[in-house]
Amino acid sequence: MRLVFLVLFLTFTLLAFTAGHILPGLSEGRSREQKVWVREGSSAMLPCPLTPRKTRGSSKQLPDKISVVWKRHGGSVHQEPHVVLEVGYSGLQKTALLMKPRVSLQDSALRNGNFSLRIDPVRSEDVGLYEAWVKYNTEVHSCHVELGVITVTFSPSNPVIENELLLMSCNSSHRASLVETCWFHKEHPGPTSRTFCSSPGALSILHPAMSDAGSWRCQLRYSDKEIISATYNLQVLGFDGPTNPVVYAAAGSAADLPCTLSYLPSAFGMNVVAAHWSHLAGGHLQDWDISQNLSSRSFPLHLPAVGLGDAGQYRCAVSVGHRTISRDVTLAVVTVTPSIQGPVSEGNRLLLVCHLTHSQGHERFQWKHLDSAPTKSKLAVATPSNLEGHSSQMGPILEIPQVSQKDMGTWECSVYGPEGRLGAVEYDLQITGAQVSSAPSIFSGQVTFGLTLTLFLLLAVCVVALALQKRAQTPAFPALEGMFAANVPWKLMEENQKGKIQQTEC
Repeated sequence: MRLVFLVLFLTFTLLAFTAGHILPGLSEGRSREQKVWVREGSSAMLPCPLTPRKTRGSSKQLPDKISVVWKRHGGSVHQEPHVVLEVGYSGLQKTALLMKPRVSLQDSALRNGNFSLRIDPVRSEDVGLYEAWVKYNTEVHSCHVELGVITVTFSPSNPVIENELLLMSCNSSHRASLVETCWFHKEHPGPTSRTFCSSPGALSILHPAMSDAGSWRCQLRYSDKEIISATYNLQVLGFDGPTNPVVYAAAGSAADLPCTLSYLPSAFGMNVVAAHWSHLAGGHLQDWDISQNLSSRSFPLHLPAVGLGDAGQYRCAVSVGHRTISRDVTLAVVTVTPSIQGPVSEGNRLLLVCHLTHSQGHERFQWKHLDSAPTKSKLAVATPSNLEGHSSQMGPILEIPQVSQKDMGTWECSVYGPEGRLGAVEYDLQITGAQVSSAPSIFSGQVTFGLTLTLFLLLAVCVVALALQKRAQTPAFPALEGMFAANVPWKLMEENQKGKIQQTEC
């Protein structure tokens, strides 16, 4: 009897000692199992924190000598576990060859009670039950975490090429039956957010565009009411800017047609890049090759001086690796056609027709006289109208009923769209007999009056002078005038005789 009591006493004493010193972390039973779902290719953090209550004081750190062992059971706890990562008391780490160097612990966080295991990147074969055993002094702590992997696939793989068929699929390692798959694109409120829900299967996008890029969330609903989701950032390799850009340029000016990729191809390991421009004009195909530049994603086409023959559609084709993506760009040329060619006479009626090739239907036009004073500048918003000699597709018309000196100078026709000013063209109006610069009207009137008065005075002086000269030549005694006239022949004969005598003597 005494022997029985002695055995019972020793047993209870041993249990009390063990509960208080050897396994304090297990005195509450096994740690609660957690489940973590991670998308394949991203990083996973398997949590294993040591609560302050288990460390016997939250303000104190754990001792320097700590041993941590992470093991993986595979698909279930019944499978034989194998070591994933082990940290000895000396700090020496051992890692499983298949998971090296994808697994790690934060050394600085160990003494603070954080023994979480980081896996980066996660692979589909990493699925399974993980357990951690932490030993310090005479205490032991354990964590159990189940890792599930969600696989999101895109065909073709990232980056997706613009306008190429895209297939999106989503599945996970969960064993229950999949009931529904939902895709959420840009879940923030707005016109670009979209939701697609369907039975299990792939989501197809026939012609992916740049608007399809961004955040996509896949949500899986299973028969056991388990709901799993993963987020994926879709990158579409295409062109920046609108889908069908239009460039507006005035006739005679330079134009730059854009062709800029959404990403730098070298970021995806694509080093073979070449750009080619083409334009069909007058039945002839024009070609331009843009030099290869791996450090740039922009391949613009520069046209030094455009005319009506240059208007139309251009195509930029960029070869990236073994794929080719293209973008069409439209060049719209703005011109001004006057109803009177050359200089215009004052008083004539003049029409200026602003013509736009390849109109998109939403443009509006505005005329402005650039040479007028800012406070008195003429602004005229013209509307399309039909005119004799012009077809209905001609642009807005500005009418000047009677051309005057103030209309001379530069007129500008601007083209506007919903996004603002698109382009402009200028027309230089010359008037016959017009001076380059004219004085104000008051000063001009004073000069004219002064000139007129001066001419009148000069004319009056001339008339008076002529009258006085005529009066001075009239003789006072007519009889003497007759006598003088009678004696003139005799005097002339005497002078002639004297001349002959002088010649003989010589």
